[in-house]
Amino acid sequence: MASVPADVGTSKKRFTWHTALRWFGVLCLMGAAYFAGYVAWLLWGTGIQTQQAQNSFQPTVQQWEQHPQAVPPIGTAPRILPGDAYAVIVIPRIGLDMVVVQGTDYEDLKKGPGHYVDTANPWDGTGRVGIAGHRTTYLHPFFNLDQVQPGDTISLITRYGRYDYEVTANFVLPEATAGKVLTQTPDPTLVLTTCNPKYASSQRLIVTAKLVHAPPGSGQ
Repeated sequence: MASVPADVGTSKKRFTWHTALRWFGVLCLMGAAYFAGYVAWLLWGTGIQTQQAQNSFQPTVQQWEQHPQAVPPIGTAPRILPGDAYAVIVIPRIGLDMVVVQGTDYEDLKKGPGHYVDTANPWDGTGRVGIAGHRTTYLHPFFNLDQVQPGDTISLITRYGRYDYEVTANFVLPEATAGKVLTQTPDPTLVLTTCNPKYASSQRLIVTAKLVHAPPGSGQ
């Protein structure tokens, strides 16, 4: 009976370990590639859907700019449906010019910054208008909101004309207590909210502003 070389078992064992390590390395590379692809989709790919929605709003926005409607008496303005164009927000300091939609649900914010439906409207003449926006995904409209400074101008272009606000503060609150900034005010004001720090959501970055110019008839 022929004898088996002593190193055969060792070779098989070595082959098994080498194979396992090689496959482990391949799986790690595949996992890293998948993770990188997922991050890229979150940061840039989600913007494709947002840009399509923003493009679809342009005919409506152009109509507002060319033929603004008269400001209606308080309480008589037509209801704006969730996901529909609400206003255009312009912040020169950070180069922002985007359509704001009605609502802040997940699907609404895919289309652009969203108006908190339980807050005031610019044309009400009183109360606080609240707008939320993504910081790092879906075209990240509020990515550089931390750069906005007191004294800067924020404009909301609506179907009833242009409303200009002057920034009064820029600050950060814990996520758990940030909801208090949506409390209504006797004077017409604006608040913008987004996640903080970038790529996280443990806090909220807040920008507040006061109304300094409104179309004739607002607040009647």
